[in-house]
Amino acid sequence: MFVPVGFAHAFLTLEPECEVMYKVSDVYAPICDGGIRWDSVGINWPLPTGTVPELSAKDAELPALADFDSPFPYDGHPLEPFGRG
Repeated sequence: MFVPVGFAHAFLTLEPECEVMYKVSDVYAPICDGGIRWDSVGINWPLPTGTVPELSAKDAELPALADFDSPFPYDGHPLEPFGRG
């Protein structure tokens, strides 16, 4: 799956002992790190009843989507499909 730079993304594993690995476009730069709280985006996550996700300390402190100040300006025009232009 391709996730463009700056695009919010999340991973949910439903089996124990899962390991998620992914490739990134550059070295980690903490100053560029950001995110939004997983439960603030209106997704009906397929969690078993009563299950609370296990989050990193960093992810547990993220702001809600409504409170997120995006560093990516948007001019109101949708992006062109990849490969055109």
